[in-house]
Amino acid sequence: MKRNHIFSLKYVRNRMLAGIFFCAIGIGISACERTEPKEARTTAPEYVFTYAENQAEDYPTTLGAYRFAELVKERTEGRIEILVNAKGVLGDERTIIEQLQFGGIDFARVSLSPLSEFVSGLNVLQMPYLYTGSDHMWNVLDGDIGEEFMELLAGSGLVGLSWYDAGVRNFYCTKTPIQKLEDIRGLRIRVQESELMRVMIEVLGGEAVPMAYEEVYSALETGTIDGAENNWPSYESVRHYEVAPYYSVDEHTRVPEMQLMSEYTWGKLSLEDQEIIRECAHASALYERELWTQRAKASEKRVRAAGCTVVEMPIEERIRFREAMMPIYQKYCADYMDVIERIEAEGEK
Repeated sequence: MKRNHIFSLKYVRNRMLAGIFFCAIGIGISACERTEPKEARTTAPEYVFTYAENQAEDYPTTLGAYRFAELVKERTEGRIEILVNAKGVLGDERTIIEQLQFGGIDFARVSLSPLSEFVSGLNVLQMPYLYTGSDHMWNVLDGDIGEEFMELLAGSGLVGLSWYDAGVRNFYCTKTPIQKLEDIRGLRIRVQESELMRVMIEVLGGEAVPMAYEEVYSALETGTIDGAENNWPSYESVRHYEVAPYYSVDEHTRVPEMQLMSEYTWGKLSLEDQEIIRECAHASALYERELWTQRAKASEKRVRAAGCTVVEMPIEERIRFREAMMPIYQKYCADYMDVIERIEAEGEK
């Protein structure tokens, strides 16, 4: 009886150890079965690209960039990820364009003003007083003319993807508003790093001061410049209205902006992915334009509420400004006068 009792205890103990052993194995197998699908779902993207944007996080063009990145990631099921770098952390627009050309940056949104320094034919689309209004410009850019200008980038190291809105540009000054042609004479006006914009100010009798966007507030505050020119959201978002409270609505230029891709990066992608990129860029552009319209109205409202002086330039003065631009048209558009006529014809439809 005693031996049988001992045998029984050993038997029970061995069975218990065996049960624990196989239970542990079972738990391990079960855990592996649960983690395998999870590992498969967290595969790293095939491409991770950089996107340069010099505006603030809440600016329409920046939000358009984020929407573009979101759409691309969704359409490619995570194979392509685009990291948006806002607030100019990757450099000014000229530097960004140069980096795009050799593949240091993959995507960007830039103004046509600095871009035309690399592709001179784009000057046509930003000629002073060219468009009768917003609808006129979009009829041009979204049609055959806009496509032809996209094709001008061929061989530049850049690929044009879509057109972004940047509103209409107006003058603003620190001491007095510009109400007529004579008022601009002698004023030091900040311009983008663009030969066309520099010449425009000089033809009007002012002194053009090329300057990075980030330096304008300080220059206005210290009197280094007397004024600048930009759209409502830019004027409001970086608080230029605090130091230059006289805003003159003359609508001298509508300078569209372009979503760009490095040709070097473009060449890495399949035809299918290239098509996805173009479709997502177009969708993000439509989204950005809606945001721009809303933002421009809100910015104007804030500026007026802050007590700034807003002057609507009379139509007869705008005509005088337009007539003063004739030397510029002759200088930059001599080989494109047929295109100018086509653009003007779009405004008459």
